[in-house]
Amino acid sequence: MQQCPTGGEPQVEFEKSIRWWDGVAITLSLPAALFVGLGYSIGAIGAWAAMALWVLIAVVAALHNWVYSEMGAMFSHKSGGIALYANEAWSQRFPSLGPLATYAYWFAWATAPAIWGLAISQILTEQFWPEARFTLDLGLLQLDLPQLIALGVALVSWALSMIELRFTMILITLAGVLLMIPVVIFGSASFFAAQWSSASFSWHLGSGAEGLRNALAWLFVMAWSAYSVEAAASFIPEYRNTVSDTRKALRVSALILLLVFTLAPLGLVGLLGEQTLIDQPNGFLQTAANVLLGGGAAVITVLLIAGVMVLAIMGTADAARALYQSARDGLTVRQFGVLNKRGVPARAVTLQLAVNIALVLFVGNALAVIVAGNVGYVIAHMLAVSGFVMLRKHRPHAARPIRLSRKWIGIAAALALFDGLILLVGITSASVTGYGGYKEVGIAIAVLAISQLMYRWRQHQDRAEPLALGSQYT
Repeated sequence: MQQCPTGGEPQVEFEKSIRWWDGVAITLSLPAALFVGLGYSIGAIGAWAAMALWVLIAVVAALHNWVYSEMGAMFSHKSGGIALYANEAWSQRFPSLGPLATYAYWFAWATAPAIWGLAISQILTEQFWPEARFTLDLGLLQLDLPQLIALGVALVSWALSMIELRFTMILITLAGVLLMIPVVIFGSASFFAAQWSSASFSWHLGSGAEGLRNALAWLFVMAWSAYSVEAAASFIPEYRNTVSDTRKALRVSALILLLVFTLAPLGLVGLLGEQTLIDQPNGFLQTAANVLLGGGAAVITVLLIAGVMVLAIMGTADAARALYQSARDGLTVRQFGVLNKRGVPARAVTLQLAVNIALVLFVGNALAVIVAGNVGYVIAHMLAVSGFVMLRKHRPHAARPIRLSRKWIGIAAALALFDGLILLVGITSASVTGYGGYKEVGIAIAVLAISQLMYRWRQHQDRAEPLALGSQYT
């Protein structure tokens, strides 16, 4: 805790309490996101096409992380990750892009408990309570079992995000390591399982312009799972050895993601056959456990739920830091730029709890939320990697503790173009993947428009009451 220069309230800062392996541990739960979407993608475009696209999006996500390692080290005092780097790059020329990127990024992560809570409820009910028809009647609201489970996930995510990060990291690491056990087992099935075969693999992506459109539409959906590997960047101010831990956390996470997204689908589809994943999009891991291990389906379910739960917690913590830093940088209302005595952005975390409760109670189906979040998330990445090019051009002599070679300027530009392309096709072809249509895209645009309103509100606050030296909202 630091004392303000004016002698006012002490300014609470993030404690440097984690190491690079904690950043990696945050992303060890990402295979859970892969498993949630794998069966649906195979059912739509075939195993060969789906696996090729999952590998491709993992490669692209890894390249993003390499770019973010330089930017993260440049702005190592900023929490909240890539959207704040985008603001640094674009704020002088297009000030409105900073609030857009940060709000889009915040909303994508802030809604994680609602989205993954509904995913957990689906996994649980299929595995343990397939005939459950429970409803809680509250008069104005009738809550079914999936909604109650999703509310529980939101509350647990809030509670664990309100305590010191060091303790939460222990739980996240434990859940991530446990989830990696079935990932390693099933991912290596193609090398040692006698029943593994590629005979059932098919390719239904299409050809020509239609095939390209289908591929880009699915890459847009898959980006939701793969691009999340950047989450390690949101905790850079809390790494003990800022430069070294930043480099290792972002790059090791990306390489693990690439390995898992390559081997796990190959092993599982070859072990079970394509049709099994199509027929059981939420239960194929349990079937794989019975085939390969002769049992353990319930254990696999618990491990998968633990991994998805970590995604919800990670989303809450990540989004809270993004909202906190955006308030500190003058991009949204001042009230969120505060840490409590434990160094937690408690106001931001609590706002996210309210948002997720509202989504579960009044939306229920997470489809529109997923589309809205993914539109914003890809926009944030596009602005961040293009921001890398802008920073190299307009701040060539800025301190860069991690400096990539010049060829990465071209790579970053290509990544920005790729993000823009899948965003355009994803918005205009959402019905191709079954992840919504123009209605959901309209909701996404409306949600993102709020960023500009919040930015104008902050500007009004600053004009009405300029910040004093030593303010906790600097």
